[in-house]
Amino acid sequence: MFFVISAVCLELKRGIVNVVELRDISCEKQNRQLFSDLNLVVNKGELVLLRGENGAGKTSLLRILVGLSQPQDGSVLFCGDVLDSSDDVIRSLIYVGHKPGNNPTLSALTNLKFWAAQRQLDVNNSTILETLEHLQLEGLEDSPTRFLSAGQQRRVALARLWLQIDAKLWVLDEPFTALDVKTVEMLSQHIGEFVSNGGAVIMTSHQAATIKCPQREFTLEYCW
Repeated sequence: MFFVISAVCLELKRGIVNVVELRDISCEKQNRQLFSDLNLVVNKGELVLLRGENGAGKTSLLRILVGLSQPQDGSVLFCGDVLDSSDDVIRSLIYVGHKPGNNPTLSALTNLKFWAAQRQLDVNNSTILETLEHLQLEGLEDSPTRFLSAGQQRRVALARLWLQIDAKLWVLDEPFTALDVKTVEMLSQHIGEFVSNGGAVIMTSHQAATIKCPQREFTLEYCW
């Protein structure tokens, strides 16, 4: 479950530019301190590239940011308020993790229908099928996702970014993994357009990609 608040954030609280803010966050995993007293703000209309060596805690930080994990200390604010267990803000945030997060026994179409229904999105089958075609998955709509390649499974997961047009924040963990060059370019353009239209993105990536939008880097140092 995501722990978030207010579906539209009252249009980012009528002027608040901070979409999400991490205050004095600390995280410990397997008796190792990944980071402590970490502060980070992701603003409306910007892309934050989260950098760091493997094991530095990038995925752990993203999971804390969307409420899938709890920090050892500190707090997470979404649109100026502390995250809680309200279901409403699910519509304001899209999280695509390092793993695609598809049900392997269900088809691409059914996976996306279920995801849209969870969020109470007004998305019909035709829209989903058009999105899958756009992502070069035409003809694979009814195949269980376990039979798809890694890149195809990733594209099914990323289809969410095209289906939910009212999201305020995208949290993406290695979104370019297993994608071909054409799809990387398509996704890069889509991210750039989302940010340029006022959306906020925080993402990790080991792959080089040209994304045309305001952006900055935030680096996590590996703690031995």
